[in-house]
Amino acid sequence: MGPYQLITIVGPTASGKTPFAAALAAELDTEIISADSRQIYRQMELGTGKDLADYVVDGKPIPYHLIDICDPGYKYNVFEYQHDFFRAYEEIRSKGKLPILCGGTGMYIEAVLKGYRLLDVPQNPALREALKDKTLPELEKILASYKVLHNKTDVDSAQRAIRAIEIEEYYLTQAPEANEYAPLNSLIIGIDIDRELRREKISRRLRTRLEEGMVDEVKNILATGVKPEDLIYYGLEYKYLTLYVTGQLTYEEMINQLEIAIHQFAKRQMTWFRGMERRGLTIHWLDATLPTEEKIKKTISLL
Repeated sequence: MGPYQLITIVGPTASGKTPFAAALAAELDTEIISADSRQIYRQMELGTGKDLADYVVDGKPIPYHLIDICDPGYKYNVFEYQHDFFRAYEEIRSKGKLPILCGGTGMYIEAVLKGYRLLDVPQNPALREALKDKTLPELEKILASYKVLHNKTDVDSAQRAIRAIEIEEYYLTQAPEANEYAPLNSLIIGIDIDRELRREKISRRLRTRLEEGMVDEVKNILATGVKPEDLIYYGLEYKYLTLYVTGQLTYEEMINQLEIAIHQFAKRQMTWFRGMERRGLTIHWLDATLPTEEKIKKTISLL
């Protein structure tokens, strides 16, 4: 399949993607492009798992791209990501380096690997008004009726579901004419973590981040003027912590519901990656428990 234009590292949350990507980047003297739909936001550190210390290997900072590029409250989308990705990609390639794409947002990853022609979808006020009183399960049922590829992995709030439906409706009448970007020939490495180990790491990491001040992080973001509903839009930690901070959940309810939601999210991520394989992308899976050096050796042998 070579020569490869890119190395892509995928896997569910808590699988250890980022430390491995950073170690590999250090070995290959290259740079990382993040594929995380929430780490693009400034101030959202603990809730997004933005462990920037992972990007330092043996005291050497590893250059990264598409992290901390937007303010909280902004609704970034896959159309913008695709364009931002290719700008970063060309910049790294211009240095003679092989970029590493790393993250768990399957929609972002597939959009750039396959060069999907995407549209900048505007808001549809009439549609939003018609959907505003529907429950999340009702919205998910509507969304499931569409056949076109769009993000169904991270729809855990009514606001996100309505946006996803809005996108699908727009594509029904505004079909893309041609691909804007060519597909990329990427070596794709998947980090395969045992389900029980993944659950254990997710639970432990959640409690650590709560101890480190994740509630205060949410309070501080709300104090800057970001509306609670806009923070809830980002889902997972920001959804449940905002519901707690605004008095809609108790602390224990927040922890229990959030932990379940993160486990469900990791499962949906794996479903997406398996779907990528069915859609023609080859993923070379590596056991998450392998030593980093062995993972690097196996990856380099595939180049």
